[in-house]
Amino acid sequence: MSADNALLTLLMEKLRNNLLVLPTLPEIAVRVRQAADDPDINLHSMAEVIALDPALAARMLKVANSAFLGRSIKVNTLNQAVTRIGLFQVKNIATAMALEQLFVSQHPQVLEQMSELWRETIETTCIAMACLKFYQQSHKHVPLNLDTLTLAALVYQIGALPILTEAEKYPAVFAEPTYLRHAIRDLSASIGVVILQSWGFADIFIKVTQDWAGLQTSDEVCYTDFVRLAAIARQQFPRRSNEPQLLEQYLAQGLIPKVNFMQDPQIAQNYQDAKTMFM
Repeated sequence: MSADNALLTLLMEKLRNNLLVLPTLPEIAVRVRQAADDPDINLHSMAEVIALDPALAARMLKVANSAFLGRSIKVNTLNQAVTRIGLFQVKNIATAMALEQLFVSQHPQVLEQMSELWRETIETTCIAMACLKFYQQSHKHVPLNLDTLTLAALVYQIGALPILTEAEKYPAVFAEPTYLRHAIRDLSASIGVVILQSWGFADIFIKVTQDWAGLQTSDEVCYTDFVRLAAIARQQFPRRSNEPQLLEQYLAQGLIPKVNFMQDPQIAQNYQDAKTMFM
């Protein structure tokens, strides 16, 4: 049996028998999400929860002052940052900012793969955000939120983490990048669904993880469409031959202004602005 088939067989067997070790949501993200679900929470109390993790606090200040939010007056305190971001949005944004803590490994080759996966995920997220912001300019009442899309895009390939962790246990056999790419392509969606369910994420996030690599579209624009657009832009969409058809549909729906949408000045600027949230 080839090494990549052996890896796939091992992962599928562990997944079927509930033996695959799943990543746990960072503790600070759990605290923020629990606090956000408290009907009596206020902005000051939320800021106090975020302050428990200095790294997250710094990230939230960066988000609040990012060019993507389009504010010229700088905020200097967590209370101001939470107020600017908004109590409703903080739950998703704080969770998104904490996810980087999961992309770690003691094995150099696996760490390299995790770092690359995180960089690719950030790029995909920024493109998706840029396209949604463009779409919102001409569709003011669309029921899609940038904070929800940000988190959805950051977890769309979260199922790759257990695959890379499994590879860490067998570095001599499984740390070869080609094997890992095959496993991630074939299994990350199924594993990702299990992870998001274990974290208690809403169905809207699970749907993106399940559907982004497929071809199903509808007249009702959804978060999956923007993640799929970003994957196409990054040449990460697995069905390359179907890209022209998808792009034509998204063009007709107004998600993008032209087929080579990353060359549009507004989307390109939105993309650069989105990157300021993560850099």
